[in-house]
Amino acid sequence: MRIVLIMVLSLLGCSSSIDEPVSYFKVETPRPFGYVNGDEIPQRIVIETRSGISLQTGSLPAKGQINRWLNLNQITVKQSGQRYQIDLLYQVFYAPLEVKSLTLPGFTVQLSQGEKNVGKSVPAWSFTLSPLRELVVRQTEQGEYMRPDSPPSLLANTQALYGLAVSLTVAVLIAAYLGYLYGYFPNRLRRTVFKQVLRKLAGLSKADMEQALTLVHHALNSLNGQPLFSDWLSDFYRSNPQYLQISSELAWFFNYSNRYFFSDGMIAVAQDLQQLKDFCERCRKIERGSR
Repeated sequence: MRIVLIMVLSLLGCSSSIDEPVSYFKVETPRPFGYVNGDEIPQRIVIETRSGISLQTGSLPAKGQINRWLNLNQITVKQSGQRYQIDLLYQVFYAPLEVKSLTLPGFTVQLSQGEKNVGKSVPAWSFTLSPLRELVVRQTEQGEYMRPDSPPSLLANTQALYGLAVSLTVAVLIAAYLGYLYGYFPNRLRRTVFKQVLRKLAGLSKADMEQALTLVHHALNSLNGQPLFSDWLSDFYRSNPQYLQISSELAWFFNYSNRYFFSDGMIAVAQDLQQLKDFCERCRKIERGSR
């Protein structure tokens, strides 16, 4: 008879645990101390219910002002099956003159199963709030005891200096390259070769034809980087394609020079010297980039 009674009581206990609507309930809060005016305080409530029981979100606190010193800034509800996670974010607006104990108010969470409602209480939670400064500030001979904020640490500027150095280096290289292209460096000599020849030819006459031809040969050799002969003109044009436009004048010059230096009885006339000067004028225009 006693065994039967124990079995009946055990079944009644199991039945009551099975009928319990909430299988898990926990309120998670941070530290209960060390807060000052304006701090936010998070609170998390985790509820697991039996199948068929749902949370009534309307029973949760409304977002906004709770009382004169407490606001509810945010409320979030996440559901995963029969598990509910409720995250509340309170903010305190209270400036105590000394350390003061305050309480987040409790509330009741409503759960429903069909037409039946079941309440689950969330207890109030106490914490301490500290003043921003002492009520009576201590004084010293030098003045107020409170010290100023420590100066902020300087930001590292190594990366900025490195970037500036790289930018300046690139700018100098670009400027140097442009200067080279426009003839402000060693290449400038190549851009003034025929300018110098024309200046010297201006003081010569037909009697100085040998000197005039030698001047032009030196100019072409300097432009080519090595002695230039008529048989090597094709290579010269590949290195200096801009002179291809006066190929006929170049052919005349080498032909005239060969006849003058290697033919007997060759007599220079004023027209020959003028044609040589015209040829140098065309070369000068090319080296200046105007042709």
